[in-house]
Amino acid sequence: MAELPSKLHLTSHPICLRIRGTSVYEDDKKHTWLHLVMETGGVLQVRLRQEKIPSGHIALTTSPETSSTMPFMWTLQPGDKYLDSICRFWRIVHHIKENGMKEMILELMEHS
Repeated sequence: MAELPSKLHLTSHPICLRIRGTSVYEDDKKHTWLHLVMETGGVLQVRLRQEKIPSGHIALTTSPETSSTMPFMWTLQPGDKYLDSICRFWRIVHHIKENGMKEMILELMEHS
């Protein structure tokens, strides 16, 4: 019997991701995502990994640190990209499910 692949490329993306706490976003289906900001070769990328976090463990934040480094919200747009709350476009580099864990990498598009 053939073994199922452990890594699947996903084409159904969250419609909206809203900030819920420090390093935590919540999508339109109430799933929580942890984020990590990366800079590779001068390009800003954000790695989002879906994690179950009980709502009681998420402290809503409106700190200036969070608002200056990360947008409050991303909204899915046609063409596999997101528009953030400060009118910048982010390209979906990849969106995978590996060993039951979903991960998505967004990259800030030039001239956005």
